[in-house]
Amino acid sequence: MTTATEAKPPDALGRLEGRVALVTGGTRGIGAAISHRLAQEGAHIAAGYWRQHEAAEKFTEDMNAEYPGTITVHNGNIGEPEDCRRVVREVIEQHGRLDILVNNAGITIDKTVAKMGDEDWLRVISINLSGAFFVAQAALEHMLVRGTGRIISVSSVIGETGNIGQANYAASKSGLFGLTKSLAREAVFMLNRSPRPAGDGPGLTVNGVTPGYIATDMLATIPDKVLERLRGQIPVGRLGRPEEIARVVAFLAADESSYITGQIWAVNGGLDM
Repeated sequence: MTTATEAKPPDALGRLEGRVALVTGGTRGIGAAISHRLAQEGAHIAAGYWRQHEAAEKFTEDMNAEYPGTITVHNGNIGEPEDCRRVVREVIEQHGRLDILVNNAGITIDKTVAKMGDEDWLRVISINLSGAFFVAQAALEHMLVRGTGRIISVSSVIGETGNIGQANYAASKSGLFGLTKSLAREAVFMLNRSPRPAGDGPGLTVNGVTPGYIATDMLATIPDKVLERLRGQIPVGRLGRPEEIARVVAFLAADESSYITGQIWAVNGGLDM
């Protein structure tokens, strides 16, 4: 196992030192990569998860070995509004503050429109879109009092292009675009009515990231022939890596990004060109 010092990127020496980051769906896949990257840059991590207890325990064990005393995990159903609010309260109670929210939790239930049941639609929307709203709503209240913060939502290229069998997923991820831009405007509006206007310090920004096809468990069940076809559609000729999403999230979480808000950052190998 590499040590925290060995793993730390040269451009990330403590720029998030002492910050607290809540990463929903933060113990697996892209979420785990984001948690690792933010911890490498000095942040204390609160990782959300639901039901996947073994994966959460393994994540906690590995992270505590590298970053002792800075990691907590929080079990909650992101599809339930009160669970969203409870998790945010827990993070603030245990860490004393919340500086960075990464809305990463998401699911797929793939069926054509003709075969999609009510619950198939509602479940994906409730977790991928409504859950992001309820967590952000609770986090934003705390950040506005402090006059600073970062909210970053992980969407998907499918939210831009659509996809056969993913009307629910595409709608939920596209909805994050509008949520991001509206929250960004409201954050600035509310800050300008407070004692700490938007022009002071690192500010309170809201942005989104749209991954393309990333090598995670979500793609593990796709047949090799289909994966080859997908690779052929990507200009750079390969799947993305979770760490490549994490690097962009880390930049948007840092003070250097204070002049960027309401933006959607595509990380998809040129797939949307």
